[in-house]
Amino acid sequence: MAYDLGIDAGGTYTDSVLIRKSDGKVICSNKALTTYPDPLEGIQKSIDGLDPEKLKFVTVVSVSTTLATNTILERTGYPVGLVLIGNYEIPEDSGIENCVMVQGGHDSNGEEVEILDMLAVEQFVLGIKDRVSAFAVSSYFSVRNPEHELSVKTLIQELTGLPVVCGHELAQSLGAYERGVTAYLNAQLLPVAEGFLKTVVSEIESRGLNPRIAMLRCDGSVVSMHEAMKRPIESVFSGPAASLLGASYLSGHETCTVIDVGGTSTDVSLIYNGLPQLSETGAVVGGWQTKVRALRMETSAMGGDSHIWVQSGNINIGPRRVIPLCRAAVLYPGFMETLKKRWSPDRLKLNEHIQATKFFVQTEKEPANLNREEKELLALIGNDPLSLKDVYWDRNILPSKKVMDSLIQKRLVQAIGFTPTDALHVLGEYTEWNSEASEIGATLLANFIGIDRQEFCLNLKRLFARNMAKDLLAFLMEGVDRNEIEKMLEGNFFYRFKLDIPVVLLGGPVKAYVNELKKLIDAEIVVPEYSDVGNAVGALAGKGIKRLEITVRTLYSESKYDLKSKGIFVYTPVGRRHFIIRSEAMEFAEDFGRKLILDYMAESGLSPGQVTISVEKKDIKTNASETPIETRLIFEGVANSDVYRKALSEQDKHDKSTEELTDQVNPLECNSPGSLSISGNYE
Repeated sequence: MAYDLGIDAGGTYTDSVLIRKSDGKVICSNKALTTYPDPLEGIQKSIDGLDPEKLKFVTVVSVSTTLATNTILERTGYPVGLVLIGNYEIPEDSGIENCVMVQGGHDSNGEEVEILDMLAVEQFVLGIKDRVSAFAVSSYFSVRNPEHELSVKTLIQELTGLPVVCGHELAQSLGAYERGVTAYLNAQLLPVAEGFLKTVVSEIESRGLNPRIAMLRCDGSVVSMHEAMKRPIESVFSGPAASLLGASYLSGHETCTVIDVGGTSTDVSLIYNGLPQLSETGAVVGGWQTKVRALRMETSAMGGDSHIWVQSGNINIGPRRVIPLCRAAVLYPGFMETLKKRWSPDRLKLNEHIQATKFFVQTEKEPANLNREEKELLALIGNDPLSLKDVYWDRNILPSKKVMDSLIQKRLVQAIGFTPTDALHVLGEYTEWNSEASEIGATLLANFIGIDRQEFCLNLKRLFARNMAKDLLAFLMEGVDRNEIEKMLEGNFFYRFKLDIPVVLLGGPVKAYVNELKKLIDAEIVVPEYSDVGNAVGALAGKGIKRLEITVRTLYSESKYDLKSKGIFVYTPVGRRHFIIRSEAMEFAEDFGRKLILDYMAESGLSPGQVTISVEKKDIKTNASETPIETRLIFEGVANSDVYRKALSEQDKHDKSTEELTDQVNPLECNSPGSLSISGNYE
């Protein structure tokens, strides 16, 4: 009997699940706390909780992770040199280091507008090659003609031997600066991705397993680990993609909306006929606008570990994440005594940090670049949780919120506080940790509102459910102001919003919110079995998907009185080709697009009969002619998850050891997959 192993290394938990190949049934699952900065221990503990006998028969391992997202958000990527070819407008606050802008680039037709300044590139590269781990290159209109990017790539490799990432290899849409950002971030992530690969592979091999290893991307597609190493930027937001696919798989609904309640945030997304709905613009990560296609998603800073605090008689949720009181009581042996002191701050001074249930503890991270106020406050916070009163026991002035915010943002201080998870402990609906700590916290906060702790927790539960409903409606009613949705939900006793699409809930204790949601939303609301490990299931439920675009464009003479065709150009991911007759250009574009899709799938062992290819055509016309001046052909090749996983498990049996994987793939080398040299009139 063969099995597939799904692993999701999330922000809080690392989940793992075994699925039986023969019928797709989930056999067992386990959760363990994610470990930082090395995820190995969390992965080990998560897998340790699975059936050891069944693990021996695993043939495919598929992984999703927040590693790429977190690296970008925390700005801990490796140093990279960026070469921009053409005249760019770089934002002053871009945060890009080691960057140069050189002469060169093409126009929208793929014609060279300036000669490439290779001398400037060489001087830049030689000046920084010893302090960077990779290079990124982006040129104006490289999606129409990648010649300058490829020339620079070749030069850098000859001068340094370092990996080079080109913008046209990662994205086909227009936007040279955004392609540059995408290539820059991808290059930063290459060593990080290599390290993660070695961690996963070594752990799997240490158990005597010999499976194929795959990774989920942010568009819901599954790729081999080899492919994932070339483009780690495409794993940003693979966690939400895993949630969406896992929810669809577990609920049996190929079309549904999904509300995924995590520790930090709540994500809403949609899957239609088994394929995730994608954003048209590209993922925004840590303020960076990229050209990576990811889920269309509504995200709010509200999760099970969001900080609950009171002020002016109101209950506030988040936006920051804290360690729940119930968990802190387990993590820190002396915490219960500190909590039982029941500090009650002045009502007029209450803010996010000055709370009866807010505590602070130092992390293990080494401090750096602190100002005087930050150093003083950090020195007062120890390795055991303290309230601000304990921190400043001999002073009359409490620290400014700005200083504490800075220490938390720099991850030098971890906050502890009351959370929705604590509220569910008080109500008896989720009891994984120490309920007594939660009860003390609820009593302290309820006193400031003037109600008892039971009512306080019920009010919080209703507020949490209402925010879930607001996120769902904001996603489905795109463009409607969230404040208007909020008004419609407030005081709603006589009507509900009716949805003709199932709503699937994922996350540890989401069952607790179903009844409150049903008071607001008239829909089929589903909490499937194994919803708490939906991400790990989703890591296995992804399909083999390849998307690409080819543009067919007619060029005309510049005279507005006598428009004459100068020819037709076909712009592909690997170059351009000139035609005289439009029908021949269109025929070539369709055939070549399908060939690129099938060649890509063949690398995973799939035959043409196992791949479904769809082609969408988008024409641009003028009033002067019924013949389009430009046609975009959008290709999408899909192999279902069962077929794709089977192909993965049967392909390339020789590349099993960590050393072989690293040597054969060279994860730090980023070449465009499926790239072909085409004979013909390329310019």
